[in-house]
Amino acid sequence: MSSPIVKLVAQRIALGLLLLLAVSVLIFAGTQILPGDVAQSILGQSATPEALANLREEMGLNDPAYIRYFRWLGGVVTGDLGTALSSGQDIATSIGGRLWNTLFLAFWAAVVSVPLAIILGLLAVRYRNGFVDKLISGMALASTSLPEFFIGYLLVYFFAVKFQWFPGISTVYDGMPFLDRMQAIALPATALTLVVLAHMMRMTRAAILNVMQSAYVETAELKGLSAFDVIRRHAFPNAIAPIINVVMLNLAFLIVGVVVVEVIFVYPGMGQYLVDHVAKRDVPVVQAVGLIFAAVYIGLNIVADIGAIVANPRLRHPK
Repeated sequence: MSSPIVKLVAQRIALGLLLLLAVSVLIFAGTQILPGDVAQSILGQSATPEALANLREEMGLNDPAYIRYFRWLGGVVTGDLGTALSSGQDIATSIGGRLWNTLFLAFWAAVVSVPLAIILGLLAVRYRNGFVDKLISGMALASTSLPEFFIGYLLVYFFAVKFQWFPGISTVYDGMPFLDRMQAIALPATALTLVVLAHMMRMTRAAILNVMQSAYVETAELKGLSAFDVIRRHAFPNAIAPIINVVMLNLAFLIVGVVVVEVIFVYPGMGQYLVDHVAKRDVPVVQAVGLIFAAVYIGLNIVADIGAIVANPRLRHPK
């Protein structure tokens, strides 16, 4: 790997770590300004002032904010995410299975949406301004206009209630047979696929059309190559950098943006776990899940940047 690429990759990783540190400050500050009292929510409204004061002292709530932040950050760095206030369980242990469930759901949504988006984008370019292009673009526009909760409820109504093909509640558990698990995630995975498919397809189409205006593409057309060969051999390889960026951003959304979909289908993932503990004002859980979501999003953005850098021929072959 050439020196310019190594330098740019190192810069992206360093910026990502700095951004994650800044996000951790925002997450901590945001949870501290939430209305209500953590000690009160744990002990209940009937707690005496003495009991509340003792619990606040025990939990370190009387310490200055910066001390509590560095204490929390130090625990995160060493793998200690803390203990859930509502249940007393270790957060890292509780998150492990739920994170796997979320990644499993996002993985299968990506397996369907990414190749399908690229294929539809290529078809739209191949038949641009024709019926196929207008049909694909129209369906994509309609899909992006619908919020994920609306898409989810439509899927539940038609495929779980009306036709009863799939379960409306996506219950999964350890040791569940693979085919049963796939049936359980069919509707939430479809909802996530429809949410990200349209955006990836439209950006793929736009990136390839932008490259199609280049001189070397015109030269390939003048040589008598078919429209499909021009797109496959010349336009698509040179449009791969922006396509990688779009795909990675949408993969990040698949993992971070599952909150609404998981709540709709009562899927035992990170999103459902977060919502349950926001309602309980379980600050350590909210902080831990928020930081994990931020780390995944920033990490996939770094991967997108690195992929775009490596795919840039001017950096791979510097003069």
